[in-house]
This record gives sequence, C-alpha cells and structure tokens, in this order.
Amino acid sequence: MELLNQLSYFTLLDGIAVGFLLLTWVVLGHIIENPPKSRISTSVIMADYRRKWMVQMITRQPRIFDATVLDTLRQNSAFFASASMIAIGGGLAAISNPDRLRGVAQDLTIDVPEIIWEVKILVALIFITSAFLKFIWANRLFGYCGVVMASVPNEVDAKEALPRAKKAGELNIAAARAFNRGLRCIYYALGSLGWFLGPVGLIVAIFITVIILVRREFTSASRAVLLQDET
Repeated sequence: MELLNQLSYFTLLDGIAVGFLLLTWVVLGHIIENPPKSRISTSVIMADYRRKWMVQMITRQPRIFDATVLDTLRQNSAFFASASMIAIGGGLAAISNPDRLRGVAQDLTIDVPEIIWEVKILVALIFITSAFLKFIWANRLFGYCGVVMASVPNEVDAKEALPRAKKAGELNIAAARAFNRGLRCIYYALGSLGWFLGPVGLIVAIFITVIILVRREFTSASRAVLLQDET
C-alpha cells in the first residue's frame, strides 16, 4: 500500500512520458541495428569495414597497426565503463542523501516529495548501469577478438588464415555493437534527466535525443563520406 501511495504522486502524463522513453529506446535501437536496405545506418556500414579490416590484416606485416587500433578500441570501452561507474556512485549517493535532494529542490523552488526525485534519478541510473554492463562486455569481446587475431597464421596461404580472420571480424562487430548500445544508453540517461522539468520536459528531451541519434546514424556527414564511391 505504501508503494502505491508513493506512485500516486506521479500523473498519467508521467507514465506516458516514461513509456515514450522506453519505446523509443527499444525501437530506435532495433532500427539502427537492423536498418532498411535503402537506408543503412552508420553502424552497419562500419561493420562491413571491420570485416574488410580483418581480411586486410592477413597480409599486413607486421601487424602492429592492427594491434594498436584494437588496443585503442579496448581503452575506449574501459574509459566509458569507468565513467559509468563514477556516475552510478554519484547517483546512488544522491538517492541515499535525502537532505541534499531537499536542498536542491528548495534551490529550484520546487516543492515535491523526495520519492519523485529519487525515482527520476533511479531511471537515469538504470540506463547508466545498462551502459556500464555493455561497455564491460564490449571490452571483453575486443579481448576475444585480439586473441583470435593473434591466432591468424603469418603464412598467407594457410587454410586457417581467412576463416580465423573472419571470426575476428565478427567478434569485432559484436564488440562494437555492445559499445554502441552502451553509448545509446548514455544518450538516453542524459535525456531522462529532462524528467526533472516534468513529464513534458522528459518527452521533449527524449525527442531531441532521438533526433540526435537518427541524424548521426542516418544523415551525418561522416556517413556520407563512408558511402562515397571509391572508384
């Protein structure tokens, strides 16, 4: 009963706003990873380049360049994982300190129950936690990819060379997919902070987030460069 009483502080518009948040997160993620053939996303384009990279690696001697690029990708995932952990700690500290939340509310001249602030912070923390788990998994997959790359024979004519290079490419793509999902969670965590301005603020913030993600995946200048005719 207490939980129901606390949830009564939220309006129907709050529920619609949160539903819009979750719906766009799921649908947009699916569209980005499974775009129509007439308008492929930047992520899909880069997946093809990752496959080509692993094939080119077979004949590259020495493979220092490939190892350096892969190490950079692992460092990126490790950096975002660390940043997510810091954000999670900060969010939990804010929730566990109601006096601080009350002080912030007073500074903003907003008179609302503390449970509302806590739930809104919790929603952002859920996205950040999801991002953290995805960055950790991406880091591990990049490690798998490095091991498989190292197993590719130096002899170009070796029968294991191309199949193992293809395996490394698919692992690299899986790692990049997890990393990109983590980044989208970060975008949505930032967008969910618009809820502090009310349900309308959340809807507007998520709408802006969707526009940014759609532009970067489907209409950006970098995508146009990747699609340029190489002939």
